Amino acid sequence: MDSTKHATQAATGMLPQLATLENYDPDSMPVEQARLFIRQFLAPLDRAETVDLHEAFMRTLAADVPSPMDVPPHDYSAMDGYALRHAGLRGATPRLRVIGNSLAGHPFGGKVSAAECVRIMTGALIPEGCDTVVMQEHVTANGAEITIGADVAHGQNIRRAGEDIRLGAIALRAGQSVHAAEMGLLASLGLDKVAVLRKLRVAIFSTGDELLQPGTPLEPGRIFDSNRYSLYGMLSELGGVEILDMGNIRDDRDAIKTALLDAASKADAIITSGGVSVGEADYIKELLSEIGEVVFWKIAMKPGRPLAYGKIGASHFFGMPGNPVAVMVTFMQFVGEALRILMGQQPKPVFTFKALCTERIRKSPGRTEFQRGILSQDETGAFFVRTTGEQGSGMLSSMTRANCFIVLPVLQGNVDAGSMVEVQPF
Repeated sequence: MDSTKHATQAATGMLPQLATLENYDPDSMPVEQARLFIRQFLAPLDRAETVDLHEAFMRTLAADVPSPMDVPPHDYSAMDGYALRHAGLRGATPRLRVIGNSLAGHPFGGKVSAAECVRIMTGALIPEGCDTVVMQEHVTANGAEITIGADVAHGQNIRRAGEDIRLGAIALRAGQSVHAAEMGLLASLGLDKVAVLRKLRVAIFSTGDELLQPGTPLEPGRIFDSNRYSLYGMLSELGGVEILDMGNIRDDRDAIKTALLDAASKADAIITSGGVSVGEADYIKELLSEIGEVVFWKIAMKPGRPLAYGKIGASHFFGMPGNPVAVMVTFMQFVGEALRILMGQQPKPVFTFKALCTERIRKSPGRTEFQRGILSQDETGAFFVRTTGEQGSGMLSSMTRANCFIVLPVLQGNVDAGSMVEVQPF
C-alpha cells in the first residue's frame, strides 16, 4: 500500500463525527467552538519512559507518584530557640537547664527531662522528650540556664512528621508538568528517576517561494522566513517537545505533498505556515482533502482567519496563516493547548479579566479580535490597557511590545476610551 493510501485510510473517521454536529461550518468556525472541536480528536501519548530527575524538567508525568516517606520525615524545629517538654514549665518565669545543642544535620543524642532543654536551630531534629520549641527572642540565657519570659503554647514552632505529605499519599498526579517546584518535591522524596511520557514529536515547515533563510542576502520581492523561528520558540517554551524542523518548502504541489507525507510518517503533529488561503499557489487545502481530513479551514477571528485543523494518518495537522502575528496568535489560542493535551496535560481554562481601556479601538462586528495590548496597573491596583498601535498581522514588532491580548468578542463594534475590556495576559 502506498503512503498516500495509508495516510488517507488512517485519517478516516473525523468527518462522519462532524456531520452530526449542529452549527458545523468549516469555513467560519467560532473561536470557542473551534477549541472544543479540536479537543474531541485529541488523546494523550500512550508511551512512557523513565528518565533521570534532571531530564524530567517540563516533561509530563506518566503515572501518579505516591510518597515513599513522610514529608518531613521527622519532627523538626521551625525556629531558632530552645526545645523543651511543655509539661515541665512551672511558675510565671520558668527556668530550665540547657544540656546540649541540636543543629540541622547534627541532632542531640540524649533524652530531655522536664527540667531541661536543648538549644536548637531551624531545621534541626526535635530531641527525644521534647514537644515544644520556644523562640530565642522569648528567652533570657544565663550560662547553662534559661528563663522564659513569654507564654508558651504546647507544640509551638515544630514541623510535624508528615504534615506536608503522608507516607503513601499521592504527591504528584499523572498529567502534571514537571516544573521547578515539582522537581524539588520529587527530590525531597528521594527520587532520582521518574516516569514521564515520551517527548511529543512535532514537525514544522514553511511554504512559499518568497521566503529566504536568515543569514542570506535579501533579494527583491522576497522576505526572510520568521514564522519557523517563532514556532520553534513557542514549541520550545512548551517543553517536552522534539522539534523536527523541515525548513522551507517551495510552492510546488508535489514537493508540499511529499513534505506532508514525510512529516506524517515521523511526527505526532505537523505545523505548517502559509499555503492555507485560496491563492493559485496555495496547495495545502487541496492536498489535505486528498491525503487526510480537515475539521475546519477558517476561524471567525482576527488575526488568523485562515487556520486549518485536521489529520494526516495518525498525525494532527495545524495549517497556520502566513502572516507572522497571525501565526503567533493562532498558536497561543489553539495549537499550544492542543499540544499540551497530546502531551498528557489537562487543558487549562483561558485566563482573562477586565481592564479599563485608555484609548478608542476600532473594530467591526463579525469576528473575535485579539488585539495586541500593553497592560499596566496603578498604585490602587486598578488595571489599564492600551493597544500597541497599528494592528496589522504582519507587524511582528507589536508582539515584542505587548504583554497581553485585548479580546474583543464577535458582536463587539468600536470600543470607546474608558470602556472595560477583556484582557488575556501572556
